[in-house]
Amino acid sequence: MTSTLKERQDKRFITKETQTAAKYLRRLEELSGAPDGMEPFYHTLKRIYVDMAHIETKKNQKTIGTYCVMTPPELIYAAGAVLVKLCSGNYTAFSIGDDIAPRDACPLVKAVAGFKQTGLMPVYEDCSMMVVPITCDCKKKIAGMLADKCEVTTLHIPTSREDKDIEMFVNQLYDLMEKLEDVTGNNITYASLSEGFRKVGYAQYELSEFIRLKRKMPYLIRGSHAMAILNAASYMPADEWGRSLYQVNQSLKKKIEEKKTVTSKKLPRIMLTGSPIVFPNIKIPLLIEEMGGIVTGDETCMGERGMWDPAVITDDSFDSMIRALANRALRPCPCPTFADNSQRIYRLKQLIKENRIQGVIYHVLRGCLVYDFEYKRIEEELGKIGIPVIRLESDYNEEDIEQLRIRIEAFIELIKLKQPHEKITAVRKDF
Repeated sequence: MTSTLKERQDKRFITKETQTAAKYLRRLEELSGAPDGMEPFYHTLKRIYVDMAHIETKKNQKTIGTYCVMTPPELIYAAGAVLVKLCSGNYTAFSIGDDIAPRDACPLVKAVAGFKQTGLMPVYEDCSMMVVPITCDCKKKIAGMLADKCEVTTLHIPTSREDKDIEMFVNQLYDLMEKLEDVTGNNITYASLSEGFRKVGYAQYELSEFIRLKRKMPYLIRGSHAMAILNAASYMPADEWGRSLYQVNQSLKKKIEEKKTVTSKKLPRIMLTGSPIVFPNIKIPLLIEEMGGIVTGDETCMGERGMWDPAVITDDSFDSMIRALANRALRPCPCPTFADNSQRIYRLKQLIKENRIQGVIYHVLRGCLVYDFEYKRIEEELGKIGIPVIRLESDYNEEDIEQLRIRIEAFIELIKLKQPHEKITAVRKDF
């Protein structure tokens, strides 16, 4: 390929990528009901996907990329590095990767292949190491695919949560710690790990306050705006993200005092679960709220679940902190990678009760078998408590938007028809 042809292709990639991201940012900004304090989150998404900017670091500071919430951010901060989550909903990278990865591979893998092929996304090029937890076969291929780009380390996620599995994961975290020290040149000490816990803990506290406020008044903030906040966490240091979320929380508290909501109408309250929804591929939450629903619950790993469970330290020792990270990553996690995932049903029912959910949209990325496999059971279990569920399969493209719009609109109308005939609190007594 001549350099001129390569330059033209690169220019087309950047133009299409930035235009798509800018369009979805604009739709978010035009959606009514956003609280004060959203600017840092919009700015972060714009920097990464529209301005194509590099991750901000201090002199000689390393950037570590991760592909799953099971990678403990505390360890990365303890090594003095910057954490960036590399799971992306990039349409343009997906379209390029579609010609590289197998046809039935999930869109996330295809986007990774596209980024690797072009080498044009700064957030990927900045990484000195990438950490890939193996939660499915496609994640294994990601690890192999990226090995010639930078150092890649894998975390093998067990299929159960027994004590022996936790012990195995503890050993992997110690191995990861040594690799982080080698890459960054910094030792992970008791003090630095404690500081990592502090940073992440502060962000988790503000997230718990954010969730509490949302539950107090169901129409306080639109789910699309909440997803923008949570997606921006992928590219912001935890403490900086927490400080920005604090400002949003203050705005929400003021709205409660003034009894202001995003709408005076009783919109059907929807929960999203299933495959992650990653910017700029946020067409589904936007469609839900443009068609007259409101996303008041989000049980996806790029949403509230990603930072919800805090690590619990049982004694004042370095080993206790490492074990707390291993336990936090595995024991409460409802990821479908586990063979017995009955606690996922419990978690969904709990969220339905707490958020007064009236319908569940189960999102499946085409090719994401682990999430798709669980749909039938979840549909049956939620049917027992009177909660309608719809499965939406999508890809990282815009060709299915009208089909999704029709199905989402029909689902919202179904919930509206049921509203006069049932009280949503009445069905909660079964669990």
